Amino acid sequence: MKKLLLLAFVAVFFAACQTPVDEPIDEMSLKSAKKNDCTTIQSGELIASDGSVIETGYDQWGYNYQARMFNGTYCDAYRDAEWCQEYKDDYLIMKWNDAWLSTTDCDGDGKLDRHYGYESYIGSGAWLTNHQRGSYLDEEGNTCDWEYFVKIVAAPADASLVDGVWYNADGTEIGSAIWGEFAIIQEINNDPCAGSKGVSYISPDHVGLGNW
Repeated sequence: MKKLLLLAFVAVFFAACQTPVDEPIDEMSLKSAKKNDCTTIQSGELIASDGSVIETGYDQWGYNYQARMFNGTYCDAYRDAEWCQEYKDDYLIMKWNDAWLSTTDCDGDGKLDRHYGYESYIGSGAWLTNHQRGSYLDEEGNTCDWEYFVKIVAAPADASLVDGVWYNADGTEIGSAIWGEFAIIQEINNDPCAGSKGVSYISPDHVGLGNW
């Protein structure tokens, strides 16, 4: 199976970048900022990393920033980049929450915010899901259809990283570390040719995307 998890994560970051604020702000301040001082997608003033204006609804590549999701082919996530052509027939659906990539610009840089109010993703409650599918030929020339789903969360502020695994404050395993600040809390692999079927990992803590 061609697991494209790392590339999928980078695809979201292709959309817009944030310069994080220096100090966390409290919940009331954040709500006030979002209500009064933030630029929305509807304003037509926010810019993606390729210089295009971010609009509501799906763009030509499959990004819907207002709905916080991407739905398209793998290379569409990278604006059909040359290096991505190996994966052009694979499909990808990504979904994320506001902490991962917001629908507003509250820090005034003209781009959608990430982990707004936090110095990093740690403790922000950010999450992302990737749902990938495609096909390949095995050694005997048979067509093999594969599917992969994963849930990823930002590590809680009181979590500890030990030997590549995140643990919560009471020592319960959260999941394997990925990209430093994140943990995998659930994986599902389906690839009959490779003998993979169903859930391959479930976090001993919990698999819900909230309360991290």
